[in-house]
Amino acid sequence: MKNKLFLALLLCVPIFSVAQTPEKIKENRIKSIIDSSHANNVVLKQSFVVDVKLDSVWNAYTTVKGWESWAASMAEIDFKVNGLIQTNYNENGKIGDDSTITLHIVNYVPKKMITLQAELTKNFPEFMKNDEKDLYNTILFEEMGPTKTKITSYGIGYKLNEKYMSLMKFFIQGNEQSYRNLIAYLESGKPSVKY
Repeated sequence: MKNKLFLALLLCVPIFSVAQTPEKIKENRIKSIIDSSHANNVVLKQSFVVDVKLDSVWNAYTTVKGWESWAASMAEIDFKVNGLIQTNYNENGKIGDDSTITLHIVNYVPKKMITLQAELTKNFPEFMKNDEKDLYNTILFEEMGPTKTKITSYGIGYKLNEKYMSLMKFFIQGNEQSYRNLIAYLESGKPSVKY
């Protein structure tokens, strides 16, 4: 459940060539940096390059098929400004039950950027709920060539205090697993959902 929580916060959403083995994905392709140079705030920056077209990466973040292939058992998406991405990691659950993760689409620029904000449920630490209005995830998409795309995720709004810093290691690990799923899905064409 904790991995699901952090996927909702920091993804939100997420590389190499065909038939890549899990060992190749585990190499340090994902770079995670905690930037605490901002007064009272921490930014978690995570980036990686995938060897597929930008369109494929964009579809992985903006379609039901995409989300269900790397991030969750089920998804419903109304992809528009002020739209929603709702996911459920419980294959026996349903969208709308208490295990649903809801991400608000704050804004986006097609094939360039998406900004998401998670609804914090009872599964989140109480101190994070107090900061809900400040927590965002901005994902940038950069075409590096005809079949190479860079994804950079910024987890924004974390506070520079002991409680948040103690969670950063877990945030990083959870997100990196999600990004490995995304990499495997994009580069093999086969769903990879090890959440």
